[in-house]
Order: sequence, then C-alpha cells, then structure tokens
Amino acid sequence: MFKPSRILVPTDMSAHADRAIRNAFDIAKEFGSEVHLLHVIKDPVRQCTVDYCMEDGQFVQFQNRMQESARQEILQQLYKFPYFDSERVTIHIKTGTPHEEIVKEANETDIDLIVMPPPSSGGLAKFRSGRMARQVLKKAKCPVLLST
Repeated sequence: MFKPSRILVPTDMSAHADRAIRNAFDIAKEFGSEVHLLHVIKDPVRQCTVDYCMEDGQFVQFQNRMQESARQEILQQLYKFPYFDSERVTIHIKTGTPHEEIVKEANETDIDLIVMPPPSSGGLAKFRSGRMARQVLKKAKCPVLLST
C-alpha cells in the first residue's frame, strides 16, 4: 500500500489550489504525512532596467518583502482549513519557472506525492496551468495527483 510521508502542494493562492490543499490535508490526515506548500514567484524583480539600477541593499530588501508577502498570503490561505496541523505544514517560497521549481523542490525534500491543483477554468489560464501540470507529470520522480 502506498503511504506518502511527505506531500508537496504547489499553490498560487487560488480557489483551484484550495482544492489541492484540501485533498493533500485529507491524505496527510489518513497517513500522518507532512505537507509542504510551495509558491513559485515566476516574475522576479530585476535589479536593473534600461536606465535604472537598484542598489544591492534595496534590491535584497525588496526581494525579501516579496517573499514575506507570499508567505503571509499562504498563511491566509491555510486559515481556510481550521483543521490543519501547523506543525506538519512547511511553507516554501521559490523564484523561477513553476514546473521546474516544483520538480526541483520534490527532489530536494524527498517528496513522496505531489498534489497539483486542477487546470484553471478556461482560456489562456487553462492552457498555461495544464501545460505546467503536464511538465510536472513528465519530469517528477514521484506520483502526481491532479485534484478535481
């Protein structure tokens, strides 16, 4: 029987991600698993543009604020699930290409199961989220569950 001990859930703080988190918490409750939530900041701030560069200290401070803001948004998302065990949940914030960071995080933290949100409801968003899910399915070394 498959018993995941570490579950990774990528989140963009959307209602679709809420479904994946709910599914991951249900699985975690059943098997006593840890849940790792991952948010990937896809468009990092650039230190220099065409005619302006931020000082190093200012740039680092801005990046730290972005990461802290993302962490606070994830905590707000978690408050929707009053039954979650905060001691068994870890939050990760990364910068990069979402599908690459999801697979990298799964490998680095020895994840047993990735629970992905369902593709968005329509148009370009559905295409992009479906494409990301396909990339994770192709590259992940562990099982991937697409939430419904």
